[in-house]
Amino acid sequence: AMVGGLLAVWVFSRLRRQPFWDLLDVLAPSLALGQAIGRWGNFFNSEAFGLPVPADFPVSVRIPPSLVDPQVLLSSPGASHFHATFFYESLWNLAVFGVLMGLLLRCRRGGLKLPAGALTCIYAIAYSLGRFWIEGLRTDPLCLFSSPPFCEGGLRIAQMVSLVMVVLGSLGLAWLYGLRRPLPGSGPTS
Repeated sequence: AMVGGLLAVWVFSRLRRQPFWDLLDVLAPSLALGQAIGRWGNFFNSEAFGLPVPADFPVSVRIPPSLVDPQVLLSSPGASHFHATFFYESLWNLAVFGVLMGLLLRCRRGGLKLPAGALTCIYAIAYSLGRFWIEGLRTDPLCLFSSPPFCEGGLRIAQMVSLVMVVLGSLGLAWLYGLRRPLPGSGPTS
């Protein structure tokens, strides 16, 4: 979905002759908010929950055994409460939204000057850091070289993608601030 969205923004920017990175910067807070809201679908579908926790854990969801991977139940007999990873990610994305909106509003009011692409890079880093941590708690990961639910001896694909996004976002910020050059496809001034 992200690749399709990026492609659509790129096509739109070309058709409307709008700076690509400026458009992404304006869209980044909305993307974080949309992801925060969208994670609640996991709650209603009883999916994307985390590892077992004690029943008195402050933030947990009760999941019927029929919806839990049998391997998880073998490793934690009688488990009925699990990390509410959808909730953690929703809160994280709301925080990312708040930070991005704060930065965007300060830029619009003239109190802060960010180069085109900076908000997008900050979003990529912030979202990916949260996703990396939360993915480690989930019992339904996509694994490389192993099988769920624990990915023993393998790698979680979402964590690998998160690391790549942190690196790309960091390189983008280094490019913008270290070399003081606009990203390709950005407007004349931001």
